[in-house]
Amino acid sequence: MDINDIRGLATLFALIAFVMIGYWAYSGRNKQKFEDAASLPFADDAAHKQSQNSDGTDKNEGVIK
Repeated sequence: MDINDIRGLATLFALIAFVMIGYWAYSGRNKQKFEDAASLPFADDAAHKQSQNSDGTDKNEGVIK
């Protein structure tokens, strides 16, 4: 077994890993988890908007917690 055989096996392993990750990412089983994770940056928006005055200033500004 020479270096070219090892390179070929490494390439084959990388291809199989890539296909497996692609299958995992696009399987229907994980769709809801990925949609929930995608909406996480916007989850705090509602709470932030409720803490704003009508003129856009923060209701809690200057309040020490």
